[in-house]
Formats: sequence, C-alpha cells, structure tokens
Amino acid sequence: MRPVICMITKGVQSDQEEAVLIDRITAAARAGVHLIQIRQSHMEGRALVRLAGRAVAAARGTDARILINDRVDVALAVGAHGVHLKEASIAARRVRTVAPAGFVIGRSVHSPEEGARVASEGGLDFLMLGAVFETTSKPTVRPAGLTALAAACAAVTLPVLGVGGMMPRRLRDVASTGCAGFAAIELFAATAVERLPVIVEEATSAFDTRRPNALGPEVQQWPRR
Repeated sequence: MRPVICMITKGVQSDQEEAVLIDRITAAARAGVHLIQIRQSHMEGRALVRLAGRAVAAARGTDARILINDRVDVALAVGAHGVHLKEASIAARRVRTVAPAGFVIGRSVHSPEEGARVASEGGLDFLMLGAVFETTSKPTVRPAGLTALAAACAAVTLPVLGVGGMMPRRLRDVASTGCAGFAAIELFAATAVERLPVIVEEATSAFDTRRPNALGPEVQQWPRR
C-alpha cells in the first residue's frame, strides 16, 4: 500500500534560502509527497505568512497538502490545507471549531501512551511519533525506537507516521510496525531536487512489501484534497 509521505521543511534564514525552499516544495509536491509541513518556528508572523502563502501556491494543482506547524492563525490566513500541532499547541478539538471542512490536523507525540491520550480527545486526523531513531534535528532526544512506533500504531485507530532519522534503508523496518507512513527533514533537505521522485518511489516500494496492518482505502484517501 502507498505510504503517507511527509516532508518537514528545514529552517531558512534569508530570502535566497526561502526561494530555494519554495523550489524544493514545488518539486516535492510534483514528486508525490502527500504532506509538506512548514516548520519555521523562528519566523515572525508576517514572514511566515509570506512563506506559507508561497508554499500553498507551489503545491497548487498537485495532491500535496500544506500544513503549518503550530500556527493555526497563519494556516487559516493563507488557505493552507491544515496544521500540525505540538504538545503546547491549542487542542485539536478547539481548532475544529474554527477550521473549514477538510482541514487536516496532525499532532506530534513521543510515546504510545501520549498518542492514545490525545487520540481519545478527538479532532485529529493523524499522529506523528518520534524521534524513532537518532536524528540531527533533535540530538538530545532519546530515540523511541520501532517498538514504541508499533505500540502507538496498535493503540490508536488514527494513522501514525514515524519521524526522526528516516532513511531509505530503514523504511522497510518502519513499514513493518504498521504505521501509515513517515515524515522527515534531512532526507528531503539533503536530496537533490531532481532525485525527489526517486525517494518517493523507494519509499513506496518499501511500504508496498508490507503485509500486516495494511491500510484500507479510506486511509489512503485522507491526504488528498
């Protein structure tokens, strides 16, 4: 089955880096990446609105959905497809009261227990558990491991994505946990733009070999709009 593939953006510090990022978002969307999470926690509101608006425009005409990290106000202002929440963010149920139909809401969790708790509160479309492996983006975080990822998948009915240290050689093992897909920063940031379709193809192949806990058609449709 096709995995849900999520690209998380790496921080940009200049107009030139932002232009390069928009080119990468465009290429990723055309390559078949389902979710593109705009994660720029250092940006003030006006700059983030500009970048997010450009990202939404870059994904137009593709199946990719643009999610804004934490900033529900920015997501709504630019017409993004959804938001990705963290532990300190507003509750997903409250977001639902102001979000339009079809708005995608994800949430980061760090253990199966946390995943089960927030899933039971309602309002979410998916969970993202990590860091599964060691990762340079969060060097002080102790990896949760594949066992925790599998336990989270078993504990909830929501799709669960693994994040942290995702590399092509690890994706078969990630797929074996029963997760719906994966998210990554460095995998997409370090790959040449012209090779992004290859990354998507390799990831799809890794998940296509999975037998247990295969996703049904209803889950396969949720990333598209």
